[in-house]
Amino acid sequence: MEIHSGTVKAPLAKICGLCADADVEASLAGGAAYLGFMSWPPSRRHISPVSAGRLATPARGRAKVVAVVVDADDAWIDEIMRDLAPDFLQLHGLETPERADELKRRTGAGIIRAIRVGSVEDVEAARAFDDVADHILYDARAPENAAAPGGNGVAFDWSATSAIPPGKPWFLAGGLTVENVSNALQRTGAPLVDVSSGVERSPGCKDPFLIKEFLIKVRDAASGATGAHEYGEGLKT
Repeated sequence: MEIHSGTVKAPLAKICGLCADADVEASLAGGAAYLGFMSWPPSRRHISPVSAGRLATPARGRAKVVAVVVDADDAWIDEIMRDLAPDFLQLHGLETPERADELKRRTGAGIIRAIRVGSVEDVEAARAFDDVADHILYDARAPENAAAPGGNGVAFDWSATSAIPPGKPWFLAGGLTVENVSNALQRTGAPLVDVSSGVERSPGCKDPFLIKEFLIKVRDAASGATGAHEYGEGLKT
């Protein structure tokens, strides 16, 4: 797949699964547009909404705050909204379009719907969320014995993104690293990228150096790919 032609803004990045002040500092210093906090207790990257809210404080007005949830009930959503107050809820479970719409109305937060991709058909099925999701995040299907639906460090066949219709900005996720993100952007033209395990020094523990290097690669990929990209004026809030 050829990179999208024409003049577009540089891709933006989301650093997900943040657990420490140093990770947040590195993300903001590198220009991350979205910071993700895992609000799913079984995850090794989970932190309480109170802790996430404290970590997110320096991001307010500088980056969008995202709470990642997996089939959360209303009580858990209410706690997240009270203590973290995210700009977006990222739905990473089996949430239906109806549930996504209900959560959007209940919270006033934007919706990022994660779609597990194993084939072009999965990408096409995401159209069911067109009317409710602000962004679709295309992630790899988890390995058969994986403990979590995402953050497993595996990629899907990027050629499947050719089925994504023009319109809303979307995230490319799954197995992205400092080593491959430039190639991923060149092949897919993704306007947004999401990384978690790809910037960790050990499972669940981010590496501030890798975060900064990843963000440099994302920033440089646009100008280096075709020369036709331009940098935006920063994230508008």
